[in-house]
Amino acid sequence: MLRFWIWTAKITLGAIAFSLLWVLLYKVVNPPTTLLQISQRNLTQEQFEKGKLLESSDEWTPLERIPDAMELAVICGEDQQFFKHHGFDFKAIRKAWEYNKTHQKKRGASTISQQCAKNVFLWEGRSWLRKGLEVYFTFLIETIWGKERIMEVYLNCIEFGRGAFGVRAAAYYYFKKSPQSLTRSQCIQIASMMPCPRTCGLHSAIAQRRSYAIGLAMRRYGIKLAY
Repeated sequence: MLRFWIWTAKITLGAIAFSLLWVLLYKVVNPPTTLLQISQRNLTQEQFEKGKLLESSDEWTPLERIPDAMELAVICGEDQQFFKHHGFDFKAIRKAWEYNKTHQKKRGASTISQQCAKNVFLWEGRSWLRKGLEVYFTFLIETIWGKERIMEVYLNCIEFGRGAFGVRAAAYYYFKKSPQSLTRSQCIQIASMMPCPRTCGLHSAIAQRRSYAIGLAMRRYGIKLAY
């Protein structure tokens, strides 16, 4: 029994050390891929061959080459408390919990930091194990990376459509232009599809409603980013 606990402790400490090194590495090295991208790779290749995906999403776009409007649209659409929380919006979590108790269609409360941790380090799914690891990695990136790096990685790894990962792929896929050439309206349109990237289109009813709401929120929020 003692040997079992010794090995358990060694494995646990090894996993913690590995995760810390992984997060530290990605603070200075751009993630080459993610588990979600790997799972979608065959679909991406099929779309690319059919001409539906016009550019590869492998090329990294530094944050300074992404329009402030794109960052602000994502913040207003996904996490308006991004600069105020430390990874978790407990007020939003409480509201979602109360809502989900009485509604069949569930509402999420994940912050940008949580979404980034999930997309970069974890897999798709709703198990308690994955959710627990999401909390753990969210804490690590908030502590080690900081908001600016979180936003840069997020905008380069998040899915904006089937096979379109990252803002560069989205810009070429939807508007046939580089990210830095996106207009404010186009940034809002891209951000409007984030809750349902595989089912929503630019002109879907959901995207149109969200575009209007994001535009209003951006006018209230202002254009200054608090990095």
